[in-house]
Amino acid sequence: MTNWILFFVIIQVIHFLGTWKLYKKAGRKAWEAAVPIYNAYVLTKIINRPWWWVILLFVPIINLMMFPSFWVETVRSFGKEKTAQVLLAVFTLGFYIYYLNYIEDVKYQPERQLKPYTKAGEWVTSIVFAVIAATLVHTYFMRPYTIPTSSLEKSLLVGDYLFVSKFHYGARTPKTALSLPMVHDTMPIFFTEKRVRSYVKDVQLPNFRFPGLQKIKRNDIVVFNWPADTVRFFRDPSGIHADKPLDKKSNYVKRCVGIPGDSLEIRAGYVFINGKQSILPDRARTQFFYTVDTGTKRINLQRFFEKYKITEGGQLPDGKLALNMTKEAADFLKNHKSIKSVTRNIDTTFTFDKRIFPHNSQYAWNKDNFGPVYIPKKGDQVVLNSKSIPFYQRIIKEYEGNDLTIDGNMIYINGEIAESYTFKQDYYWMMGDNRHNSEDARYWGYVPFDHVVGKPVFIWFSIENKDPRNPKSWFQRIRKERMFTTVHFGGEPRSYLPHFLVFVALLWGWSYFRRRRK
Repeated sequence: MTNWILFFVIIQVIHFLGTWKLYKKAGRKAWEAAVPIYNAYVLTKIINRPWWWVILLFVPIINLMMFPSFWVETVRSFGKEKTAQVLLAVFTLGFYIYYLNYIEDVKYQPERQLKPYTKAGEWVTSIVFAVIAATLVHTYFMRPYTIPTSSLEKSLLVGDYLFVSKFHYGARTPKTALSLPMVHDTMPIFFTEKRVRSYVKDVQLPNFRFPGLQKIKRNDIVVFNWPADTVRFFRDPSGIHADKPLDKKSNYVKRCVGIPGDSLEIRAGYVFINGKQSILPDRARTQFFYTVDTGTKRINLQRFFEKYKITEGGQLPDGKLALNMTKEAADFLKNHKSIKSVTRNIDTTFTFDKRIFPHNSQYAWNKDNFGPVYIPKKGDQVVLNSKSIPFYQRIIKEYEGNDLTIDGNMIYINGEIAESYTFKQDYYWMMGDNRHNSEDARYWGYVPFDHVVGKPVFIWFSIENKDPRNPKSWFQRIRKERMFTTVHFGGEPRSYLPHFLVFVALLWGWSYFRRRRK
C-alpha cells in the first residue's frame, strides 16, 4: 500500500507541475490541476472526452494505455495536431506537455475536431481503444484458455477451449506492469521458433485482488499459475530456467481436492479428506493405469478404445497391455470372456521417491500412497521442527517472503529463532483426475491463493488432436457435442450451441432493423 500511495503522489505532482498553466488557458483554475481525481475529471472536460475515462486511469495495466491517450488529447486540445507533434507527446512520455506549459504560447481550442484528421490516425485510435477494451475484459472479467494436457481427461479434454472467469474468485490485478497486452509470457512471433519474453521483469506492482463472488470449494476445477514453474519457454546462457514473475508463470488447470484447513491423505490412489474418502462430482472420472492380461489370445479392442476413449497405453514386454482408463472401462474388460485378468497398478513399495512432495527422506511416500498432510489456512499456526519444516519451507520463504535459515535443528525466520509460524494466506491442493498421468500437488505441493487465476465456466470450442492412425479433416475433428457446454454443473454435458446461434441471429436482426429504421 505504501508503494501504491507513493506512486500516486508522484504522478499527481508531475501532472500539476506540467499542466497548471494549460488549465488556466482553458478557463479553469490552477489549483484544479492539483486536486487528485478531480483534476482528471476537469481534464476530461478540457479535452472534451467522457468522464468515465477517469475510472480507466485507476485500473492497473489499463491505465498504462490510457496515459498516452490523455497526452495526445491534451496536445491536440492546444493546437498540436500534426503527426510529429502527437508522436512527440507519446515518445517523451508526456513531458512534451511541459514544453507547451512553460515555453510555447499555445491557445486552447475548445471547438476542435475530435476525430483525427487522417484515416491512419482514425485507425490507430480505433485499434488502441479496441485493445484497451479487450485487455479490460481479458484481465478482470473473462479469459480464454486451452487445455494442453490430459490431467483432467474425461472432465476436460485435450483441445478444449475454455472461458475462465476472473470474477468468481476475485480478479487479480497484474503484477508485471510492463508487458504486451493480451498475451501471457511470450510474444506471438510466427516466423521463428525462438521464444521472446512479452514483458519486462524489473517493474513489479504490489499484490491486490478484488473481492470475489465465491470461495474455492472442494472439487472445483481451478486455473492457477503453477508455483513450481519449470516449463522452460526461454533459457539463460547457462541453460537454467529464469524465474518468472507470479502472473507470468505457466497456467495450469486442476481439480481442487483439498481446501484450507483440510487434512489430506491418498490411499491406494484415492483421496481421503479428514479421514473420509472424497466423493467426486458425477462428471469427474478418475483414471489409473491397469495391466490387462489377454493370455495367448489376440483380441481386437478397437471398439472398446473408441467407446471408452482410451488414448493412453501400450504393449508391455511380457505381452500384456498397459491401459490408462476409468473403473467403468476396467469393469467392462473384467467381464469380457476373452480377458484373463485386469489389475489396477498401485505402488505399494513405500520407498522414498525424491520426486514426491515434500522431497524429504523422512517421508517414504509415492503417487498412490501419500500423507497425511495439513493444508494451511490463513491465520492458522503450526509448530516448526525438523519434521514439519519440509512441508512449509517453500511457503515461508518463497510464497510469503520471509528470510528462512535452517541450522541443524534450529530454525530462524527473519533472523530470529522460530518455534511456530502463522500463515498469511490460504493454500490449496490441486490434483488431476488422471491420477497416473498428472503432474500435480503430489509432486510440487501447495498452491497459494495469490496464484489462483480463475474458474473455468464453459467450453466454447473443442477439437481432437491429429491422429496419424485415423486421419480426419479439421472439420471432422471438431467435437460439436462439447461446444458451448458448461464445466461445473452436474449430469451429462449439454451443448448450448443452438441457443447461442439463435441469440446471435436475433441480435443481428435487431441491429439490422435499427439501422434500417434510422
